[in-house]
Amino acid sequence: MSATFLQAKSLSKLFPDGLGVKKTDLSIEPGHVTAIIGASGSGKSTLLRLLYGLLSPDEGEVRFKGEKVWGPEVKLIPGHDAMKMVTQDNDDLNLFAKVWDNVASLMPNTNVKEKEERTEKVLKQLNMLQLANHRIADLSGGERQRVAIARALITHPEVLLLDEPFNQVDTSFRDGLQEDIRQIVKETGLTVVMVSHDPAEVLSMADMLLVLKEGEIIESGHPKKIYNDPKYLYTAKLLTNCNVLTQREAALCGIHAHKDHVMLYPEWIEATTTWRRRNWIVKQVLFKGFYEELLLENNGVLLRILNGQAEKYIEGDKVNLKVGKYLEY
Repeated sequence: MSATFLQAKSLSKLFPDGLGVKKTDLSIEPGHVTAIIGASGSGKSTLLRLLYGLLSPDEGEVRFKGEKVWGPEVKLIPGHDAMKMVTQDNDDLNLFAKVWDNVASLMPNTNVKEKEERTEKVLKQLNMLQLANHRIADLSGGERQRVAIARALITHPEVLLLDEPFNQVDTSFRDGLQEDIRQIVKETGLTVVMVSHDPAEVLSMADMLLVLKEGEIIESGHPKKIYNDPKYLYTAKLLTNCNVLTQREAALCGIHAHKDHVMLYPEWIEATTTWRRRNWIVKQVLFKGFYEELLLENNGVLLRILNGQAEKYIEGDKVNLKVGKYLEY
């Protein structure tokens, strides 16, 4: 096996209920953000724990810089020394201690000056310095997650593993935290491997996307490439609320399909009133801020599309469709 940065070879870990990871090969590039996505029970968190050494595989192995990552049957304190993991639970935070003390406690007291400088630097990187003297118990969920990440980063890990890191974080807070992590990756060369169920997270944050289905990686690549041309309908459904039609239903959109299913993203379809035939009825108009979602119906077939011109259509309007792109599966 070549000494790549972080690699799994023929990795498998199955539980009695049949869930887990099956014969998986993967290679993580250093200095990048890699996101693992998949349906519930697809093995995302199990794969992350195998990479870190919290679980021992049934078969195969994980190697970091050419050396085997040992599991808890060998290592007294599970987890590779060059990696840190952050989950959504934050169970290791001292709720009644201050932010500063929670983060600084991970550094030894052999060099007090370095400890203080490093703590201050990490808190600045995550925009937490103003909360240094606040108790964890007084923080919001998003702020606690920042503290957990700061604790992981203060020891200079080479790999940061994030298991659903933004699950309990408000959208506005999440965006800022994502930007901070991306900046840290850019400045330090940190490698991030994250598990997520939210397409907004992976599409804006990841350099590489791994799609997991029933314990197996079915496709991988840059998020933009996978979003625009997913190999599997499963992947498209994970990434967005797409339209999936049968051949008969697709014919109502003017699509003559050769395969069983047709997938259209809402942004690939445009409503128009310029043509004489208007067979689609606007059933709902959903306000989304700078755009709207239109729910259209034709002979019992429902279609969700995007409309960038607010208030152009109202419920009951009859429209036709202009399909820019579709994929068959």
